Amino acid sequence: MHGDLIKSIKINAFSSTPKYIQLGEAVIDAIRLGIIEVGDPLPSINDLSYFLQIARETVEKGYRKLRKEGVIDSTPGKGYNVCKRPFIRRRIAVFLNKLSVHKKIVYDALAKELGDQAAIDLFVYNSDISHLKTLIMGLSQPYDNFVVFPYFKEGRDKAAEVLSLIPSDKLVLLGRDVEGLEGEFPIICERYEDDIYEALESIREPLSKYNSMKLIFPDHSDYPKAIIKGFYRFCQDYAFEHVLVDEIAEEELQAGTCYISLTDVDLVAMLAKVEQSGLVVGKEIGIISYNETPLKQFILNGITTLSTDFKLMGEYAAASILNNSQARLEVPFYTVLRPSV
Repeated sequence: MHGDLIKSIKINAFSSTPKYIQLGEAVIDAIRLGIIEVGDPLPSINDLSYFLQIARETVEKGYRKLRKEGVIDSTPGKGYNVCKRPFIRRRIAVFLNKLSVHKKIVYDALAKELGDQAAIDLFVYNSDISHLKTLIMGLSQPYDNFVVFPYFKEGRDKAAEVLSLIPSDKLVLLGRDVEGLEGEFPIICERYEDDIYEALESIREPLSKYNSMKLIFPDHSDYPKAIIKGFYRFCQDYAFEHVLVDEIAEEELQAGTCYISLTDVDLVAMLAKVEQSGLVVGKEIGIISYNETPLKQFILNGITTLSTDFKLMGEYAAASILNNSQARLEVPFYTVLRPSV
């Protein structure tokens, strides 16, 4: 019996989920699959530590968690045993292209809405399609749902092939669709071209003090090119001179220009240039940043932001999972006007 249980436990070294939690979830999965039953003894801490090649303290912590949840108990001289069937939670695998403040907002909202109904494992693939494939193929346990942000710096033509490794009825896409990916699955999406167009249109009056606009869009970015189309369309419709900037470090800031930064790294670099230039932000030069974060309200008396409602994105994703919905939902996009424009 112990042998079957130990064989069923897989600890994924690539997962950001702590090993003791992986261990606890593996024991619960074993109960769900009938590998062990109520009343059955569990391997000793030393045995699990030896066979799984993990620290003894990790096993102790995993067992303590299961004991706290009332799933297992211990008897002096006899060791640990299963004392009740646990509430079976969904297992969710979340794949982020990168760690960022706004991705954390999505994750936190998803986790909060799912609550005790799901156990979430988090994976980060660094916008690398090959790494995403490796993670998916290397999963050590079954999952009920897979939540994926499909953003890739290169290899976008392979995205459908890689994501087809996931059963479509278990897939949830966040941010955008993937061309060529077949099946029915929920998509919690942004409208990149229309979003930036409508957001800029909503502040066209304060923007009128500038005669040109520049969008900082680095080469090999994982941001959708549709953002560029929306930016160009707005500038053409409202007679702004417009330029795409690849590298802010090489840009000489110009009075009468409003700059839009997609990344916080470029925003910081631009703020350093502004300080050196002596230009007055909000009068001689404008600054707009993508993706609202709490800190931006305090920088230069407030940075204007264009942002998806990331909290709602996470809530929509959770609702799709809990309701087994296959609906395509569009997430609201909003502007926070501050003195930087």
